[in-house]
Amino acid sequence: MATEVESVRVDEVKVGGLVDSEMDTKMNGDISTENEIGQKENGEIDLEQTSVKAPPTSDTDVGKEVNLESNAMPSTNIVEGNVDKTELSVGDTTKRRFCTTIRDTEVEIRVSEGDRKPQTVIELFEETCSKYPNHDALKQERDGKWVSWSYAEYQTDVKIAAKAFIKLGLEPFNSVGIIGFNAPEWNIADIGAVYACGLGCGIYTTNSPEACHFVASDARVNIVVAENDVQVQKFYQIWDRLPHLKAIIQYKGELVNKKDNVYTWDEFMEIGRNSDDNELNERMQRQKVSNCCTLIYTSGTTGNPKGVMLSHDNVTYSAWNLVRNVDCYIDKTVNQCIISYLPLSHIAAQILDVYGPMVLHGCVWFARPDALKGSLGATLKAVRPTIFFGVPRVFEKIEERLKTIGQSITGVRRKMANWAKGVALKAHVKKEQGQSAPFGYTIAGMLLKKIRVELGFDRCSLIYTGAAPISLETLRYFQSINLPLLELYGMSEGTGVATLSYPRSCKSSAVGKVILGADVKIFNQDEDGSGEICMRGRFVFMGYLENEAKTKEAIDDEGWLHSGDVGRFDENGFLYITGRIKELIITAGGENIAPVPIEERIKAELPFVSNTMVIGDKKKFLSVLLTPKVVIDPDSGEPADELTPQAIACLKEYGLEVTKASELSPKVPDALDEAIKAGLAKANSYAVSNAAKVQKYCLLASDFSIPGGELGPTLKLRRPQVHKKYANEIDGLYAR
Repeated sequence: MATEVESVRVDEVKVGGLVDSEMDTKMNGDISTENEIGQKENGEIDLEQTSVKAPPTSDTDVGKEVNLESNAMPSTNIVEGNVDKTELSVGDTTKRRFCTTIRDTEVEIRVSEGDRKPQTVIELFEETCSKYPNHDALKQERDGKWVSWSYAEYQTDVKIAAKAFIKLGLEPFNSVGIIGFNAPEWNIADIGAVYACGLGCGIYTTNSPEACHFVASDARVNIVVAENDVQVQKFYQIWDRLPHLKAIIQYKGELVNKKDNVYTWDEFMEIGRNSDDNELNERMQRQKVSNCCTLIYTSGTTGNPKGVMLSHDNVTYSAWNLVRNVDCYIDKTVNQCIISYLPLSHIAAQILDVYGPMVLHGCVWFARPDALKGSLGATLKAVRPTIFFGVPRVFEKIEERLKTIGQSITGVRRKMANWAKGVALKAHVKKEQGQSAPFGYTIAGMLLKKIRVELGFDRCSLIYTGAAPISLETLRYFQSINLPLLELYGMSEGTGVATLSYPRSCKSSAVGKVILGADVKIFNQDEDGSGEICMRGRFVFMGYLENEAKTKEAIDDEGWLHSGDVGRFDENGFLYITGRIKELIITAGGENIAPVPIEERIKAELPFVSNTMVIGDKKKFLSVLLTPKVVIDPDSGEPADELTPQAIACLKEYGLEVTKASELSPKVPDALDEAIKAGLAKANSYAVSNAAKVQKYCLLASDFSIPGGELGPTLKLRRPQVHKKYANEIDGLYAR
């Protein structure tokens, strides 16, 4: 196996190195390092490795705080003791099995001494509904009013939906495909599928009919739950090629084109009400914590998506463990409120909007379908969430809007605002360095509090960002308005989160420290300490559905999940992501270059730029594609020709009076050409080598987008698609 060099493990010993005094008091720990020599099977000796270890708080204490104590150990295959002694077995039933590619096969669970007892989704949900039947569980605005489900009502609807799924032909360990914007019906269908011994399977709303066909066929979808006619029509086009598909339910609006075995939500629920409980009870009782319950399909950035199989224990443990790690920061004097607006087919939304609220016995407030097109701001002010997670683009939009408003402020108010922002920024930078806040910070905080209130964050104790890189510029901006963003890191295959930042233990551009209950190691470390990030623990997925080759690539013989991400730890245990292995550029000269840090630096130097993509694989030098910041059509998601106010203001500083992207490309004005070259030169001054300097650029006439194919459903850059779409422009950069 590859040489293992640096490891950060968090499972059995003391936490340390935290700037946060509150965490230090709660967890009472220190940093320890230890040197180990390990011999590999082929006789080679592993290099010295450094471990930074940290402990969980008392399992009993944490269970009390989050109301998740479990008295009975469910019947399943459980491995006690040290997870370091795990072994991988895919498709071999004679050995201990920690992963599988077969949908109805159990896996063994890695449980360390003193660890939390495994629990099925059903057990967790039933426990929460039993203890908090009258607490609000779900809320959605309908016809101008917020409609609520208590946990008792939520539980009732889940069981009705489960009985209806069984009646309509859902077979054990086959899937319910759910496609549509977030809504109570989405959650009810998802948990209902699990109750019926099926698999919840989210499908991205942006999928084409052919992409829907791939997922529905691969997941063996028996029933589709679709939001509206737009999504239903996709399955009408492919139904004749889906032999397992038995019924479609539309959960919003009336059916436009009624067909056999197609039902409205009301009709579907009536089927469940008229069904007895016997079959449902039998299916509920047969499920084990080590069974698969959910499929998360990867976004398919580099090919067909893969079905990530998550067990009951994966999701219940990960949700509980996430709460355990941030529990001391949660304000327990208020009911926890979470806004659901990111795709529920993504692991982040699954943990935060479906399973996390069960642990917190909190309420999920569903945003409007046009949340990312502009209405999220109104929902934030109405709900005032206590915990919030957003992808970088959400915060970039808030930043752009606030900067536009700020430009209209003049006189004394502007001077006071600039002073307060400057003091707040300095305070947060000093905090990262372990220093005291500067004089005037308290007054600055009072002046800036109005922004927090106006945005709807006045009750929010934790504001996290992740799922894609965020620029240092945006992080610093939010620090300047006294709303510091906390980064985290995880992946679908790791059931969400592996590292977290904390309010008093964070560093800008770092994605936090390894969470309690996780084991993270850097493989193939280079001279700078960077290598592939690998992780191990109860959160690691079961395997890719019916894809043994990819499963073996992802999980090695010692049980390590290989993320494909490149990163490094600093001396205090903070993790920095520097890129992805598949994104690494290998120049014609043989130098390996991570493009993401270069791209982020260029965006910081050129504020009118929205997206960047560095080119240079097998090339003699690096070049870059740039896109301007333009207005996005709120209905179609298509980029318009109109520049954003921020871009217009920036270009005005360059001496350009322009309002449209078409005025900038393909013929780049001389003043802009000079500004871009100056910005690239400044970005290049940070390059680690001459080979890492960008020498040419191409400014495209439009921004990247989901409809254009350059961005995936979670707004990640789809590099292969960009290479293909802009092949002519790229070739032009390297033409003699």
